[in-house]
Amino acid sequence: MTQMNKRRPTTPKQAAMRRNPVDDLLDPELFKALGDKTRVRLLGCLAKCGRPCAVGEIAQCCSVDLSVVSRHLALLARAGVLEASKSGRTVSYAVRFGEVSSHLRALADAIDACCPEGSRDDMSATCCRPA
Repeated sequence: MTQMNKRRPTTPKQAAMRRNPVDDLLDPELFKALGDKTRVRLLGCLAKCGRPCAVGEIAQCCSVDLSVVSRHLALLARAGVLEASKSGRTVSYAVRFGEVSSHLRALADAIDACCPEGSRDDMSATCCRPA
């Protein structure tokens, strides 16, 4: 049995070749979903409401066409941020608070594990070095 090398990689290329919990938690779909100010505004409105809301209700949060709001909400649902439910022709969305917060908490923990608080200023911690 071979022993894993516990030393930190010295170059970005070496770091890219290693698997780390951060790799699995950096979900491009989640960041894409949260990377648009209209989607973030819709998510904030829905989160503050605290209950499932129909697309028409959510659309009142911003001055965007209903079809565009519907597409934004569907993208947030595909990313796992929202849960969609359909009743007849009405689609309602609710924030998946537990899943979103646990995912972001796990990502923060993985980043902290890679770069402990004290080593952020310590130039010997290569994963934490400023560019």
